[in-house]
Amino acid sequence: KMMQNVHLAPEADEDDLYSGYNDYNPTFDTEDLENDVAFQQAVKTSHGRRPPMTAKIPGTSASRPVPTAFGSKAPLTSSMGRPMTGAVQDGVARPMTAVHAAGYTKASARGSLFDPLGQAKGPAPPLEVKNQDSPEEKIRQLEKKVNELVEESCIANSCGDLKLALEKAKEAARKERGLVRQSEQIASPESINLDLTYTVLFNLASQYAANEMYAEALNTYQVIVKNKMFNNGGRLKVNMGNIYLKQRNYSKAIKFYRMALDQIPSVHKEMRIKIMQNIGVAFIKTGQYIDAISSFEHTMSMSPNLKAGFNLVLCCFAVGDSEQMKKAFQKLISVPLEVDYDDKYISPNDDPHTNLLIEAIKNDRLRQMERERKSMAEEYIMTAAKLIAPVIETSFAAGYDWCVEAVKASQYVELANDLEINKATTYLKQKDFNQAVETLKTFEKKDSRVKSAAATNLSFLYYLENELAQATDYADLAVNSDRYNPAALTNKGNTVFANGDYEKAAEFYKEALRNDSSCTEALYNLGLSYKKLNRIDEALDCFLKLHAILRNNAQVLHQIANIYEVMDDPNQAIDWLMQLISVVPTDPRVLSKLGKLYDNEGDKSQAFHYYYESYRHFPSNIEVIEWLGAYYIDTQFCEKAIEYFERAALILPTQVKWQLMIASCYRRSGNYQKALDKYKVIHRKFPENVECLRFLVRLCTDMGLKEVQEYMTKLKRVEKLKEIREQRIKSGRDSSARGRREGSAGGDSGANKGERLSAKLRGLPGASEPYESSSSKEIGASYIDPLGPQAERPKTAARKRTEEDEFADEELGEDLLPE
Repeated sequence: KMMQNVHLAPEADEDDLYSGYNDYNPTFDTEDLENDVAFQQAVKTSHGRRPPMTAKIPGTSASRPVPTAFGSKAPLTSSMGRPMTGAVQDGVARPMTAVHAAGYTKASARGSLFDPLGQAKGPAPPLEVKNQDSPEEKIRQLEKKVNELVEESCIANSCGDLKLALEKAKEAARKERGLVRQSEQIASPESINLDLTYTVLFNLASQYAANEMYAEALNTYQVIVKNKMFNNGGRLKVNMGNIYLKQRNYSKAIKFYRMALDQIPSVHKEMRIKIMQNIGVAFIKTGQYIDAISSFEHTMSMSPNLKAGFNLVLCCFAVGDSEQMKKAFQKLISVPLEVDYDDKYISPNDDPHTNLLIEAIKNDRLRQMERERKSMAEEYIMTAAKLIAPVIETSFAAGYDWCVEAVKASQYVELANDLEINKATTYLKQKDFNQAVETLKTFEKKDSRVKSAAATNLSFLYYLENELAQATDYADLAVNSDRYNPAALTNKGNTVFANGDYEKAAEFYKEALRNDSSCTEALYNLGLSYKKLNRIDEALDCFLKLHAILRNNAQVLHQIANIYEVMDDPNQAIDWLMQLISVVPTDPRVLSKLGKLYDNEGDKSQAFHYYYESYRHFPSNIEVIEWLGAYYIDTQFCEKAIEYFERAALILPTQVKWQLMIASCYRRSGNYQKALDKYKVIHRKFPENVECLRFLVRLCTDMGLKEVQEYMTKLKRVEKLKEIREQRIKSGRDSSARGRREGSAGGDSGANKGERLSAKLRGLPGASEPYESSSSKEIGASYIDPLGPQAERPKTAARKRTEEDEFADEELGEDLLPE
């Protein structure tokens, strides 16, 4: 029964395996397929996908009769009779579709699988390996290496490593020359990469110029410019002109600028304008202001910009033509700013999305660039106005008024008030304080910002003149006009500081810093306030913050060093003072302070170095002179000490102290004749000086001179006069009765005299003792020895003898005995 439904393909028709598939039975009706049990079974199961069990040759199943609408049963080709796709019969793969060219052929080998994509053949053979040794590949790799070196050179230049950038550029040039030689050997010269050669040479010249190797840079640029194969090489003459300008060879710079201008087509308008500006700058350098004016006027007529306009004003000022100055200034203020107004950064409503957008663009890079451009324009206009105002009219004030009116009629109307305030500042520089005050007072009825600025300046003026009441009034006006003005708050704090209310002053300084954290004046004054309040740690914090902002400010460094000195940290104080003298190396007070700190630390050599440097820059500081003289006496160089004591005597000629020190140095050095002469000179100038007479008596006695009796007589008389004066002073202070005062005065006088004589006797040296040996005694009140009591002199290292011992034997001679 199974074979009844199998149609075997005839052997004669074996070439056409698909014959009969397109035959259509007109009695075939597809509407009754749902009643066909065999078809439904084939659909529901895998019965229809099973291959025929007995078919040896690919064929179709025999159609079975299917009831039709006419009641007849016509044979229906069902899925059971369709060729079994993908089935293997007798080792031959059946085709996927009825298309003959689907990969199945009659000549297919028996037993092979159906594989139209050829996947049974295994993986594809590997790609053909490139021959790395081929000349073309070598050239390609070398070009890649040259490009990498050029990129590395540019990156190093942008990072500031100019030396590395030049090395990379040189290496790229060497490799590029090797590349050209290889290319010429294996190919025609037309195949050389000219763009790469241009890039390498241009980068090398740029790096030479960046490293200030101008001769090498010019030679490299010449190689590019003279090569006709580089179409745009002529433009590089601008760079050559810039190099000549840096070398101050202005004539050649102008020549190359003009050559570049000739080779650049007129379509490149912006580049031509920049070259014209360079030509104008070169003319300014050479003093050819008329030619410079022509260049800048051409620039302003073609493409006006702020720099060209400002340079034009400068040239007209140099020529001295007031009318040209006015025209140039009007051209400058007519340059379009090309900056959007600030209104777009203000939110028109409370829309969160709009507010976020405005907040995002409020300080972006475009906004920063706009601020910089606006600031630059204001600086140019203000500088030009200050420059030409005194010369364009008959008076300075009239010239400033003309500039103010011109600015008011331009797009820079906001600068008019600033110009008027600047007018007051110029009055200050001219020492015309009354005109400055009058000018600033005219702003009292202006808008709040201008009023606050004017009141701040007025407060500052009155503060400098020590009129604190007026300064306080205008400081209050400035603060009330603009509470967020840090300068006004700082001036208000200054007036409070001057009145001694440091706590309140600190509050004003803090408020100024809250409004503007970069207000260095407020931060500095806050540190001073904390110092006055003895809040040392907070003061140090303020000055350290200020040091981070102002790295090399001498005042800040001095304050930090002073605070560390107050905190008993001499090492830190010395470190900060060392930084300070690197900023102000000739400040004598800083040098003497360093010497004092090193002296306190016991480092005499360093102390001497800084004291000597202080004396060298300012040889009139008595403290420094005194220390240096004491140092030379300690080190047994009395002759050198004489130089410093002579300087002190020249500065203070009415003080006998320094004259006596000079004579003492002569005596210590063994030059007794000069010492005697000096004591005689001192006696003529100061005849009542007891110490001088004592030294004269001592020297004359030792030298066996006849004048000894004369000086002894004078010494006795002077001592008696001194005692009488002391008694009168003491009696005048005594408020007791006259008789009692006389008695007590006589008793006291006798007692004092007896004590003084006994002290003199005890102080007498023995007959066999050397000249300088004696006991310690105090020196008379009329002579204060700079090397005197230990607490009053610079601290020195341990000495063999004290200066008190040195002077004790000078007070009383052997022959000066009590009566």
